Formats: sequence, structure tokens, C-alpha cells
Amino acid sequence: MNPFPSELAKKVADCGNIAVVVIDEAEKAVPLAHALLEGGVTVMELTFRTACAAEALRRVATEVPEMIISAGTILTKEQLQTAKDAGAHFAVAPGFNPRIVSAAMEMGLPFAPGVMTPSEIEGAVELGCTLLKFFPASVVGGIKAIETLAAPYKRLGLRYIPLGGLKPENTGEYLASPLIAACGGSWIAPAKLIKASDWSAITANAAKATEIAHSVRA
Repeated sequence: MNPFPSELAKKVADCGNIAVVVIDEAEKAVPLAHALLEGGVTVMELTFRTACAAEALRRVATEVPEMIISAGTILTKEQLQTAKDAGAHFAVAPGFNPRIVSAAMEMGLPFAPGVMTPSEIEGAVELGCTLLKFFPASVVGGIKAIETLAAPYKRLGLRYIPLGGLKPENTGEYLASPLIAACGGSWIAPAKLIKASDWSAITANAAKATEIAHSVRA
């Protein structure tokens, strides 16, 4: 069984960008989602790093159904269940924990584990994963590192979502590779803009990310 359904994976890849966000106030989640959608970004990762993350996710899932929403930084089975109950379409983790991948499969929540080494890639493949988060991308060599690590597994059709250090200047370089499903970027909706409720600036960033994806993949 593939922990990440192909139809959902296609929707993520069609967008090309995942807005990675940290929210401290649940009431800002819905206007944030609308701002992202207005700029063409239809996928957001709401990281489980704050106390209100689950409530923020629930609000988006309920009030903005057109947004594909992921639960990020999922480290425990309890967080998995909370994310599913809140309405997450899928979940991701910074690393590869086979128990978490297996638990996600058991509860039917699509999941993309984080990888950075050949051993982690092979462990994920053994559990049926084909969509993998690559983290921290910029620290370990960016797209060149991904291409090198991915080479031995090319026939398996694996695709990657790089996160960590992505910005407008290098997003296109990643998206130009067929190995990349989508790019995760915290630059699209940084905490300071969310805190300031600067939805127009977030929409502008989302539009820039969308333009980059469309220009590279046209």
C-alpha cells in the first residue's frame, strides 16, 4: 500500500508549492488560507509546533475546503490522530520514523516521511513510500544533493518535497527537476506577516511562488 495516494500527490505537484506556516493564533488560519489561495497556492502545511495548531487546522479544513492542508512536524501517534481528526489531508515529518509511517497507514492518513540519507530512503521505500520530504534541503547541498541521492532509486519513481532554506531565488532550480513534486517554503507566509495580518503581502508572495512554478514547468 502506498502511504500517499497518487491522486493527492498529483494535486500537490500541480500546485508546485507548499506554504509552510507556523500559527500562534487560530483565528488567523482562515484569512491566511484565503490569502494563499488568492495567490494561487492551494497547499499549505500547518506545523504542529504551537498549542493552537490543531484548532487552526480544523478551522481551515472546515471553512476553506478548497485548500489542501497538511499537518507538519508530526512526531507521535497522538499527533497523527489529532491531525486526522482535525481534517488534515495528509501529514509530514522532518525525519523517518517507521512506527509513525505504519501508524499513518493504519489510520488511513496519507503521509510523507522526511529523508536525508540513502538508508532513510530505503527504509521509507520498504514501507511503500514514494513521496518523500527532503529536509533540510539547503544545508545538505540543495538540488544537487537530491539528484545524487536519488540516482540509485530512479527506477522506483520516487519524488521529493524539499524543505529548509528554500526562497524565491532557488525555488525554480528545484522545480526544474522532475524529481521534485513540490517545494515547501516558509518564505511565502512568514510568521511576521501572519502576526501582522498582512494578507496582501502573503498573497503577493504566493503569487510569486505560483509564477515561478508555472514559468519553470510550462
